[in-house]
Amino acid sequence: MNKKIQPNPLTIKSIIDYSVKNFKDFPSVSFVDGKPFTYAELGRKIEEISNLLFSFGLNKGDKVALLGQNMPNWVVAYFAVVSKGLIIVPILPDFTKNEIENILIHSESQVLFLSQRLNSRIGEIKNPTLKSIILLDDFSVETRNIKNLNHKNEKLISVNEDDIAAIIYTSGTTGRSKGVVLTHKNIAFVAMQSYAFQSISSEDVFLSLLPLSHTYENSIGMLYPIMYGASIFYLDKVPTAGVLLPALAKIRPTMMLSVPLIMEKLYKSQVQAKFTGNSMKSIIYKTPLFRKLIHRIAGKKLIQTFGGRLKFFGIGGSKLDFVVERFLREARFPYAIGYGLTETAPLLAGAGVRQTKIGSTGFAVKGVDLKINNPDLKGIGEIWAKGPNVMKEYYNSPEETHEVLTNDGWFRTGDFGIIDKNKRLTIKGRIKSTIIGSSGENVHPEDIEAVINNHNLVVESLVIEEDGFLVAKVLLDIEELEKVLEHIKTTIEDKKEKHLIWTQHFTNEINTKLNRVSKIKRVDIMDVPFEKTASQKIKRYLYTKKENKKIK
Repeated sequence: MNKKIQPNPLTIKSIIDYSVKNFKDFPSVSFVDGKPFTYAELGRKIEEISNLLFSFGLNKGDKVALLGQNMPNWVVAYFAVVSKGLIIVPILPDFTKNEIENILIHSESQVLFLSQRLNSRIGEIKNPTLKSIILLDDFSVETRNIKNLNHKNEKLISVNEDDIAAIIYTSGTTGRSKGVVLTHKNIAFVAMQSYAFQSISSEDVFLSLLPLSHTYENSIGMLYPIMYGASIFYLDKVPTAGVLLPALAKIRPTMMLSVPLIMEKLYKSQVQAKFTGNSMKSIIYKTPLFRKLIHRIAGKKLIQTFGGRLKFFGIGGSKLDFVVERFLREARFPYAIGYGLTETAPLLAGAGVRQTKIGSTGFAVKGVDLKINNPDLKGIGEIWAKGPNVMKEYYNSPEETHEVLTNDGWFRTGDFGIIDKNKRLTIKGRIKSTIIGSSGENVHPEDIEAVINNHNLVVESLVIEEDGFLVAKVLLDIEELEKVLEHIKTTIEDKKEKHLIWTQHFTNEINTKLNRVSKIKRVDIMDVPFEKTASQKIKRYLYTKKENKKIK
């Protein structure tokens, strides 16, 4: 087994230089159906593309934007920028044209790497600072607004720990995106400390599903495996079941990263639906002894579906549902939990495969201090963090920076949490989404949503306050609902009435599982899926009419 690698200095340049030197003949990055670059080939390609960038007259500290789906060339472009003293501006693939234009202008990016698939997102973007567009698929220069100066970078550029490596624009749940300024030390520190949660070696194989422009996949799904000479495979199509299942069988990954929604969908379709289909099955499944046995069998099948040699399945980005996590534990599925934010590059706390406890996020990353600021009588308060991974600032936004960074270096996460006597952190919910109850209690909508989402007909839900009452907006599995109501008459009026009766019954059923201050006044059935962030969290601000008041 490899020993923990500690880059010196703590820079992204140190990481890639070490790997190119020490793992030169090992496979690095590839499409599932492609031929992998060796680390030596990766290093040569990075050098070639960095020379291309400097031929445009760029200097240390200039910004280069990167907009593309996951692919080996994304990795090449990233290192060609960051390891040479330039600043990367990764853009999430699902951002709109206006958002992309605002990011390019606000970040003052001079070059844009753009994949052919996302070319339509650009259109006639107006950006006075943009000198060139490079097609990510083959690194051809699509647009050039300056004369070609020199095809070789003759400048000897030093890269230091405190140099800015990236400006990452968040796709948050609360609205306008901000440019998070991360240094080399911020990012490299997280990659280095990930070893404490899961050891890794050059024999490991990653299958990448989440956007590389998201810090979670970027730090732990790209930098971390590259640091140890592991190989990473990318899908060249959208990860539908028809694409993903053959890829899992072919690659047989040892490690993967995911968001809770993916595993929650798997649980509902592959486990819950099969064992709650009729009353007899449901009774058997509710018996703890039989449930655990069923979960163990299902877990073995699930691991085989993932290729048979999976040893680490990291879940982060939002809170994992209690029932789904219980299934994973009882199934002995090798899952791990992580918590963090873009502003902390991103990892703050986590629990490795054998460290998990249902409902808990786990322990603070070694070298990171966590504390609960101004806790209430239950010990719940805002999570504050301090450490080498805390961002430098929000780009060109001193007021917003001051709101989240204290003078002595503590970062206010905006999350409610509690730390138990064993130093395990548990997340209670976002402060901005918390609703004040009739007696002044904090009502965390995430807890109510967890109860609603456990219903076998619910795909996902959102709880908000409207006119002083709690309202649940619910997306249902319509096909399954129609099966439940298949005896209804064909007239529209009868259909509507049956759906209304079912909704009222559903509301009452949910309320029996909630405490007094958490009961739902109304359920609104959604016609279309919720809009989400890159980590599959619902964008709450789009569904909230006004500032929360006390609920009645």
